[in-house]
Amino acid sequence: MTLRPAASLDRILPDMTGLRALVTGAGSGIGLATAALFARAGAAVAANHLPADAAGADRIAALDGAVTPAPGDMGAPESVAAMVAAAAGHLGGFDILVNNAGTPGTPVPIAYDDLDAMTEARWQTILSVNLIGPFRCVHAARPHLAPGAAVVNTASIAGLGGKASSLAYGASKAGLVNLTRNLAAALGPGVRVNAVAPGLTETGWIADWPEERKRLSLEATDLRRMVTPEDVAMAIAFLALHPAITGQVLPVDCGRHY
Repeated sequence: MTLRPAASLDRILPDMTGLRALVTGAGSGIGLATAALFARAGAAVAANHLPADAAGADRIAALDGAVTPAPGDMGAPESVAAMVAAAAGHLGGFDILVNNAGTPGTPVPIAYDDLDAMTEARWQTILSVNLIGPFRCVHAARPHLAPGAAVVNTASIAGLGGKASSLAYGASKAGLVNLTRNLAAALGPGVRVNAVAPGLTETGWIADWPEERKRLSLEATDLRRMVTPEDVAMAIAFLALHPAITGQVLPVDCGRHY
């Protein structure tokens, strides 16, 4: 049984009127929840999705508020550059960049001792999207970031030492934690860079996970529930708006302990 948070988004909705945001990986899950929250709070949002993800594009189009679909593949440098340029042209620049797009590489976890399953191709895909993708996006967006802008990356508790769905996924998120801290130094003082580190989150990614694994993950939390995409969206908004936080990683894991 998954318990829902007592507070709804409407009770703590921030004021983002006049802000311009690009959210990657917004076709579902955390990205979609973040784009929805930002738009409801008054921001103009460019919501990225994979070009072939028609369902994601439909979900984005159904959002309330000023939301513009922004197709692009975070694993392809040219696609990222073109997507960012188009979004910046439409919005007139960015006050917030949320690097949320990511991939687990496989629909089910890969056992850590199954080194054969962790193929070169899977390594390359996971690292390209989860680690190099956020750098590509920041690099392309940098000329369009307004003074005082904020970047928020979606890392994972797997990048803080917890077990991941695969060796490559954990390594990619650990790299993203380090990249976040170094980008904060590189882009400061004019731009803040932080990350959220979600625990096991109720998204389509875990739909095919063994029920026993999900049960054990839930029981390992103090709150005895999984994280929701809305939980993470609220944390992203907090980091995007707080003027004195940079170079930090905020776990959103319902009190998960390893």
